[in-house]
Amino acid sequence: MSDNKTWVKAYKGFDKDLKCRGRQYTEGVEDHVSDVAWLCKEGVHACERPLDVFEYYAPADSVYHEVELAGVLDEHKEDSKICGTDIKVKGKLDIAGLVKAQIEYTKFHCTNKHTAGDRGAATAGEFGAASAGYYGAATAGYGGAASAGYGGVASAGDRGAATAGEFGVATAGDRGAASAGYGGAATAGDRGAASAGYGGAATAGEFGAATSRGKSSVGKNGIACSRSENARVKGGMGAVLVCAQENEYDCGIKTWAAGVVDGVTILPDVWYKADNGKLVPADNQTT
Repeated sequence: MSDNKTWVKAYKGFDKDLKCRGRQYTEGVEDHVSDVAWLCKEGVHACERPLDVFEYYAPADSVYHEVELAGVLDEHKEDSKICGTDIKVKGKLDIAGLVKAQIEYTKFHCTNKHTAGDRGAATAGEFGAASAGYYGAATAGYGGAASAGYGGVASAGDRGAATAGEFGVATAGDRGAASAGYGGAATAGDRGAASAGYGGAATAGEFGAATSRGKSSVGKNGIACSRSENARVKGGMGAVLVCAQENEYDCGIKTWAAGVVDGVTILPDVWYKADNGKLVPADNQTT
């Protein structure tokens, strides 16, 4: 294939097997999809703004990759969706990676930037970027990016990205993404994604995805995954729960279990743990 093309960096969601609308894609391979780029009709589609991918591929049953598109001739009028004729599928991104990419994208494109030091507070409006240091508070509006350090609080609106350091709290709205470090708490709304580190808690709404090294909770038709010595998972009806209990000293998996919240064998909004290859109700339902 010719290299005389203008490539545009973007982000794309796929099915778990790296398919989109039945077409198989391969990481690291350049693919000519169509001779015509026609939005929502023909060609290959991706989003320049990382978290816009949640609109088209919900976190519960999707994977995300950075991509490059060539032959871009059509753009969406309401979000950053673009359409091209050729695609290069690059590296896979987890939720924390998407949050980082969203924050970098927002900071690069916006003129509404606010920064505060340790124990300070920074607030930015729609599509703005707010950053605070240790024990600080960062708040951004719709489509914004908020970042706070150790023990800090970061909050972003719908379609926003929030990240907090160890023992911090990160919250994002619908179709947003939140990431918190060791011992932190991350919460995202419907079709959102939340990720927390060891001993942390991650919560996402309907059709969302929550992953943690502690406790993961998700709404209807979402997916909750947790792996730790005291891993716990719960979800709404139709949610997929995956739980792995680790050994105390070497972090090896002692037992793991998975299941679907059907209202009969696995109940909605009940904390479960893995025990001898099965999901069983956790002893403590309040913490």
